[in-house]
Amino acid sequence: MRFLLLIATCTLLFSLEGLWPLQRYRGSRLRRALPNVALAAIVIAMNVLLSFVIAMVCRTVAVQQTALTVAIGIAALDLSSYAAHVALHRSPFAWRFHRVHHSENAVDVTTALRQHPGETLWRVLCQLAPIVLLGLPLSVVVVYLTLSSVNAQLEHANLRVPERLDRVLRWLFVTPNMHKVHHSRWQPETDSNYANIFAWWDRLFGTYTRTADVAALRYGLDGFDAPEVQSFGGLLRLPFMGERS
Repeated sequence: MRFLLLIATCTLLFSLEGLWPLQRYRGSRLRRALPNVALAAIVIAMNVLLSFVIAMVCRTVAVQQTALTVAIGIAALDLSSYAAHVALHRSPFAWRFHRVHHSENAVDVTTALRQHPGETLWRVLCQLAPIVLLGLPLSVVVVYLTLSSVNAQLEHANLRVPERLDRVLRWLFVTPNMHKVHHSRWQPETDSNYANIFAWWDRLFGTYTRTADVAALRYGLDGFDAPEVQSFGGLLRLPFMGERS
């Protein structure tokens, strides 16, 4: 059911991008999306396998589920996602895997699917900490991961969102305009706005950045725009390549 929801959300947002795009990109949207979708197939397979590990851990440590458990669990999992994301940027080794996601120079809804399997493993391992410490039931984890995946697609979607609405919503939630700053080619903006669902983590830890003109942002990473890098095989190999100029 969760995967069907994600497919439906992606399809809807991909269609809406054609009507109200934030930026207009050259070339075929479908051709550009293919490497991202191929990566997603691997990541989904990994998530299915790793879900058995998460389920076993939850079954071992879970406490009784209450409304408070759900609220605390979702907040804790989101904080762990924030911390994992910061580490992906600040660790030179981890950044090699995360730059697969950031090398996208035409951000759209399929960019949410663009994740190296090595990064997937790191994020799942980081989720285990709050699960074990708080004894989170599997149902709480599933709810959080579903919300996280849907919001990831929304915040990456190449949609024009009214700035006034976006500015109000980003006090609580990570919005499309807020997250687009994180994909800026300019490093001070890249190394900001790490939050996953709740925007307050960036404000709390001093990593929030606001850009006046989101439509003028340049996405991607210098030195990684070549077609051979942006191919499916190139993205899988990218963590093991040196710096490019």
